[in-house]
Amino acid sequence: MSEAPDSSSESGPVRLREALRQARIEAADRTGVVVDLRDAEVARLEILNDALDPLFAEIPNHIDLFDRGISQGETPRLWIDVVAHVVMGRDKRQYRFVQDTRNGRIVLAESHDLGGIVKAVTDYVARRMVERERAFAVARVQAPVLGETPRRRGGFWPFVLGFVFGVLSLFGVAFYASLQQI
Repeated sequence: MSEAPDSSSESGPVRLREALRQARIEAADRTGVVVDLRDAEVARLEILNDALDPLFAEIPNHIDLFDRGISQGETPRLWIDVVAHVVMGRDKRQYRFVQDTRNGRIVLAESHDLGGIVKAVTDYVARRMVERERAFAVARVQAPVLGETPRRRGGFWPFVLGFVFGVLSLFGVAFYASLQQI
């Protein structure tokens, strides 16, 4: 009878050990799948990045609006500029082109097709360049108006005249005060 409890006490830890081992194997498999999915996302974003090379080659060097690159965080992203990026959708096959705004994130384009996203990014880049040109045009028009200062005549003689008038006023007040005391 004493052997029965010993066999059950040994079978308990063996089953738990086996269960822990199996749980660790499953967790490693899931981690491997997650890493594989992330690698697949990065690979798709790199393909898109390569497809965008001709577009960014056409942008003049003096325009520094765009800073393209892939960030590899928890969610890999292909950044187009400071506020717009491409991220993979939930199915990891759909490209999602989004822009961060004051009112939140907006989706500019979604597509499984690489060409559709390249077109959307091209349109976005063109709009940003037009906005930049308009901002510079407005700045050039307003710069002379804002920078103009009215011409002043020499400031020395008005100062001297004001100083003399102030001194004479003080003497006049002092003289009037002395007459009042007498």
